[in-house]
Amino acid sequence: MLTTLWTSKSGLNANQEKLDVISNNIANVNTTGYKKVNAGFKDLISSSLDEWGNPLNDKTATVGSGVKAGNFTKDNSQGGLQTTNQKTDLALDGEGYFKVISSNGTEYYTRDGSFKLDSYGRLVTANGNILEVQYANGYSQNNTGLTADNFTINKKGEIFAENNGNFEKVGEIAVYTAVGNDAFTSVGDNLFKELNGVQVYRTLDADMYQGYLEASNVDLSQEMTDMIVTQRAFQLSSKGITAADEMWEMINNLRSVSYTH
Repeated sequence: MLTTLWTSKSGLNANQEKLDVISNNIANVNTTGYKKVNAGFKDLISSSLDEWGNPLNDKTATVGSGVKAGNFTKDNSQGGLQTTNQKTDLALDGEGYFKVISSNGTEYYTRDGSFKLDSYGRLVTANGNILEVQYANGYSQNNTGLTADNFTINKKGEIFAENNGNFEKVGEIAVYTAVGNDAFTSVGDNLFKELNGVQVYRTLDADMYQGYLEASNVDLSQEMTDMIVTQRAFQLSSKGITAADEMWEMINNLRSVSYTH
């Protein structure tokens, strides 16, 4: 019965973690560029039932000791592109991330392309992180040549600004990726950092669209279905604890009766 208690407790913990993941997905159903997270389960250690006093026909029979949540993976499937007609909004169609740089120089990666122009003409996030641009033709972060309506960005990420009726290349927005679906870890605010030892490299496997934003790839109906299934599994684990508790109560009552006689 102690085994039943611990096994059921592990089920409660694992399903609670999965519910937390599902809740986070649902909360970000409208977050620009959000990628849903999937949670799986792993078996805990199993032990053999072939012990002294156990009548067994199958000597290879085993019993598990519970389950734990694991295999947290990010679903990198493409989100739908939504038209905004804002020149500073950018969406990626394909693999990769924008690189942004914080005020203290820390580099982050994001799929959220809802940028704005700051007072220096730089493309920045809502939190002030600066989009990395590889400038050309004498332009720089201190001299971007960009105003609210004088620039265009093509699918390759090349930025062109109008100057005296002519368009001149200002620079290029690079897109980055790494090997493996779990090479980046979330640090909040729709930003990611590469894990230790991960090599981040530039990719050309994405098209960039100006005037669009990438929607979250969360399927709300699927998340609601997963939540119901996980809640039922949570309830089943709680019933296992209740059953074990009732068995202990019955045994204790039998002991008390035997002592009185």
